Amino acid sequence: MFILGISVTRAARRVVLSSSKLKMTLQNGSVTSTRSCFSTADNNNNLRWDLTPEEIRNRTQRLIQRIKQAYDSVDSVDIGKVCFENTLQVIADAKAEYAASRHVLDFPQYVSPCKEVRLASTEADKRLSGFDVEVSMRADVFQRLIALQEKQSGDLLPESERFLGRLIKLGKRNGLHLSKDIQEEIKSISKQISELSIDFNQNLNEENTVLLFSQEDLVGLAESYVNGLEKAEDGWYKVTLAYPHYFPLMKRCHVPETRRKMEMAFHSRCKDVNTAILEQLIELRARLAKLLGFSSHANYVLEMTVAKNSENVARFLDELYKRLRPVGEQERQYLLSLKRADCERRGLAFDGQLHAWDMPYYMNQVEQVKFAVDKDKLIEYFPLEVVTEGLLNIYQDLLGLRFQRVEDALVWHDSVKLYSVLDSVTGEEIGQFYLDLHPREGKYGHAACFGLQPGCLGLDGNRRMPVAAMVANFTKPTSSWPSLLQHHEVETFFHEFGHVMHELCSQTRYAEFSGTQVETDFVEVPSQMLENWVWEKEPLRRMSRHYKDGSPIPDSLLDKLIASRVANTGLMNLRQIVLSKADQTLHTKDRADTAAEFAKHSEDILGIPATPGTNMTASFSHLAGGYDGQYYSYLWSEVYSMDIFFSRFKKEGILNPKVGREYRRVVLEAGGSVDGMDMLKAFLGREPCQDAFFQCKGLAQTITEQNSQ
Repeated sequence: MFILGISVTRAARRVVLSSSKLKMTLQNGSVTSTRSCFSTADNNNNLRWDLTPEEIRNRTQRLIQRIKQAYDSVDSVDIGKVCFENTLQVIADAKAEYAASRHVLDFPQYVSPCKEVRLASTEADKRLSGFDVEVSMRADVFQRLIALQEKQSGDLLPESERFLGRLIKLGKRNGLHLSKDIQEEIKSISKQISELSIDFNQNLNEENTVLLFSQEDLVGLAESYVNGLEKAEDGWYKVTLAYPHYFPLMKRCHVPETRRKMEMAFHSRCKDVNTAILEQLIELRARLAKLLGFSSHANYVLEMTVAKNSENVARFLDELYKRLRPVGEQERQYLLSLKRADCERRGLAFDGQLHAWDMPYYMNQVEQVKFAVDKDKLIEYFPLEVVTEGLLNIYQDLLGLRFQRVEDALVWHDSVKLYSVLDSVTGEEIGQFYLDLHPREGKYGHAACFGLQPGCLGLDGNRRMPVAAMVANFTKPTSSWPSLLQHHEVETFFHEFGHVMHELCSQTRYAEFSGTQVETDFVEVPSQMLENWVWEKEPLRRMSRHYKDGSPIPDSLLDKLIASRVANTGLMNLRQIVLSKADQTLHTKDRADTAAEFAKHSEDILGIPATPGTNMTASFSHLAGGYDGQYYSYLWSEVYSMDIFFSRFKKEGILNPKVGREYRRVVLEAGGSVDGMDMLKAFLGREPCQDAFFQCKGLAQTITEQNSQ
């Protein structure tokens, strides 16, 4: 998942970047220190993570004043004298400064170890988001942009022409061509939507439920898992709802009641407060869409995507459901047979049903029974340090880059690391990224990439260096046990780091198009494409070693792992259709009962009832994080990502640097300055197609059979 712009503070840590040391991890694992990039880092990454709550408040006010002055200067231009320099360039410079200055203020809410700082950052985000609405509703500036388009259209550089056209389109989408009364209503609703979305995610970030279980309640879990749990005074184990606790337990715990309690708690997170917020958001979004002349919020947001409208999305999801349904039903029946046998073996009553708390457990058994994947053995070969080293080296080789560790860097927590990214040919520093990989109280609970500083031309005409952060929640190491990753966590790491590379490799003129500022249903394409590397032998070997003796993964285990990629294909993709359909349904209505809508789609599509009393959508952060009406994007963009992988990389070499650098140039460097579909055509040399997507899902035979009927 990619989240637009945001990063954090640690008041006790002040480090001057100009005195930083840089560390580069080489192929053989050795380390070299250098000072070659100090001035570049100091001049280009001025992000501070030691701001106090009061400093955050003061900086927020000053930033708003500076940007307002820039827009006021555009308003002061006589409409007959508008030109590129006094209108579009002023706005471009203001947007670049705003994006570069904002995220030391609004990112700390996601990662700061200090609650007061997180609260101040959340309030800053609300103020800045309210200011965003004010700026987006500047009819005076909009009129001058219209005048500039009429006056200079055709005389501008292609990216400048695209930038101008986008600003005008966004102005119309904000109702600046409508009456003043409607504009004021749009502004009021937009501010409410912004504040409610921030509250929704803050509630999830601060969620800290802990469940207590005895040793007997945790039967079936790996020794590494149990050893990593804290104990209460009475000796019971503390289990949180954070990913490193929740998912392994749901997949491995033999005790149904333990799984039921965990699933119930997990899908009840922030249930009361966030259900109310989400249902209010749905009503406000629908009202806003109607004011702007759209039949639904879904159609409003989809206008700016590759899909264009909800009818196309519905057709895509329905066609995919038709192909997946028979496979999913076969898999569901197989899970039931596994449950029956498991109940008989353990002396438990078999109720003839699959519940939500059964699904992860028996889907995990499919991998063990059908593919003989030994998860306990497999995890021992993926210590986090080894995975990180291998992953970074693969990305370096593939994209023509070098990563250097920045020592003594200013970060928001001791566990965070900063890296500099250099072009391997020119040695030029093109960006920096932070890795924040372990859970802690108050931290963002999922895995995501945060853009912190855009890569674009700065006020002086020189290129501003992009900066991004990857935030994840991988198991913490302990004094007696290293951080070991499940294979799906390795896949998550590879995916999110793909977003980081998209952020850092872009070479755009404007902040508006920097990095991942592409269509929402294209933004996941680069990252999803790169997930394929964790299902190929050579990359897996480079990212793995046994944590005790450094031995490689046996070929037999690798073969079983790779073969298991198609395990549960039907059910996992049907689950994505459930979420996509629920999202579309919620955002094509004027109001909705969110728990009921999700339950209906889960029952109808998956055949699995939602647990009574829960509401999954109350913790469905995508619905308040920029994917509202657009969650289908994960499936939609996977069609394109698989086409890229199988048509170019699989055919010409998955670690072929020539193809990798072409990919970097055509797709990553373009950012949002080119339409996603045009990038695809340029890299593929043809129109994209769906064949590779179904091949990857193991459905090619199903398709052939259906087509022959």
